[in-house]
Amino acid sequence: MRRATRLAVSGVLGGGAADTARLRPLQTALYGSTTMTRESRSFVSRRVCDHSLSGSFSHGVAGSRFFSAAASALAENVGTKEPVKSSEQHMPKDVVLYQYEACPFCNKVKAFLDYYDIPYKIVEVHPISKKEIKWSDYKKVPILKVDNERMVDSSEIIDKLYKRIHPKSADAVLDNDEDRKWVDNHLVHVLSPNIYKTVSEAIESFDYITTHGNFSSTERIIAKYTGAAAMYLVSKKLKKRHNITDARGALYEAAETWVEALNGRQFLGGLNPSLADLAVFGVLRPIWHLKSGRDMVENTRIGDWYARMEGAVGNWLGRQC
Repeated sequence: MRRATRLAVSGVLGGGAADTARLRPLQTALYGSTTMTRESRSFVSRRVCDHSLSGSFSHGVAGSRFFSAAASALAENVGTKEPVKSSEQHMPKDVVLYQYEACPFCNKVKAFLDYYDIPYKIVEVHPISKKEIKWSDYKKVPILKVDNERMVDSSEIIDKLYKRIHPKSADAVLDNDEDRKWVDNHLVHVLSPNIYKTVSEAIESFDYITTHGNFSSTERIIAKYTGAAAMYLVSKKLKKRHNITDARGALYEAAETWVEALNGRQFLGGLNPSLADLAVFGVLRPIWHLKSGRDMVENTRIGDWYARMEGAVGNWLGRQC
């Protein structure tokens, strides 16, 4: 039994000598890479300097509004889907997404597909064997097969799909992607220190991961508790690596930075969501109902924007294979 436990834990959390390497399937594949680029720091610093963040981010009223009827009223008035001005030949026909349900980068891709009304099939990848993607030499998720073409890396997937849907205007939109880089290189990195901030939050997070992931009954039980304990410890190292002293403060600051970037607009894209709007929404969606997500709603102003995004993106179009 002890050997089975070690095998399951090492399988669920990855193989390798160092802690970070052993935990890569859950630390990296589920919650992002481990580097922060100069562009991400520049975006954060510019947003904070241009729109000074005041107060302690204690905007409880905004949080309560999110859970009220105001959310449905907002969804009725704004956030309609952008009409796709593309001929039928440009729209993908057969789309299959290989994913982890809790992966923020996978959720970025799903937000794009849902917003543009592109139906797709979902294949949940087993985090240990990865047998569902044995056919691919690329072993990370998301992987998207579009009419038998393999696409990898969430940002590159979205770029390729956007170019296919908007062949005439794509270059101008994709050239201005600093906000999307901020999502990948900064926002994602504040998630792990928050969802694993305490032992109870780590267990809550792994309950979500194992419930929605491709785990057997035995793996689910083992991963929920051993994985939660391991990632609780690793989250402390991640805080140090990304120079985070206050995990919740960093999450609230990121949320407020985004709200300030809206500058009074319904979306960063104006009346319709931009690719950056879809990226932020996708990355936040897996944590939204966790304690860290609930705290973020109660203590920042991001709730109204998120409600508008829910109305704009609409229902899940993915179908489990």
